[in-house]
Amino acid sequence: MQQIKTYLEEIATISDTDWTFFTSKLVRRIIPKKDIFLKLHDIENHISFIESGVVRLFIPKDNPEKEITFGFSFTNQFVSAYDSFLTQTPSAYELQTLTKTTLLSISYSDLQAVYKTTQIGNLIGRLTAERLFLIKSKREQHLLNLTAEERYLKLFKERPELLKIIPLKYISSYIGVTPQALSRIRKRL
Repeated sequence: MQQIKTYLEEIATISDTDWTFFTSKLVRRIIPKKDIFLKLHDIENHISFIESGVVRLFIPKDNPEKEITFGFSFTNQFVSAYDSFLTQTPSAYELQTLTKTTLLSISYSDLQAVYKTTQIGNLIGRLTAERLFLIKSKREQHLLNLTAEERYLKLFKERPELLKIIPLKYISSYIGVTPQALSRIRKRL
């Protein structure tokens, strides 16, 4: 619980009463490696803070080689099929753990109660949504403005440990190239 408290206290000061109420709504979930914990067309009912682990966001295809990886979430970040969570409609993508992952999750209804009951709930919700938006916006800008090689270099400059964790087929999809093109990029570097 200390990790999420540290993260949230970077955003705002939380009273003991608000903290106690908020943490009473959190559920710790331990998910095995390579587990798809939100399937296509399921409604996302949780927003989760990653205590440890890595999660991949992807669009499944009939041919697994054609899956589209469009996001990763890491330790000390929130993860959710956030559009499905907000609208309570079926998800257009899946969430899969790439490592054994520990999450602190809050359900949609419990988060609504936090918003209603605490002074800090709406501020935390808004600022967390803003951070998720900025991550998404940054990725879109990189896809539009950087070459595949630049995207690859930037990804690993920011997160060098990923080479050990994330299979290259997911990285190639994430930066928008085929595995063969990624192999050529890696040979040039």
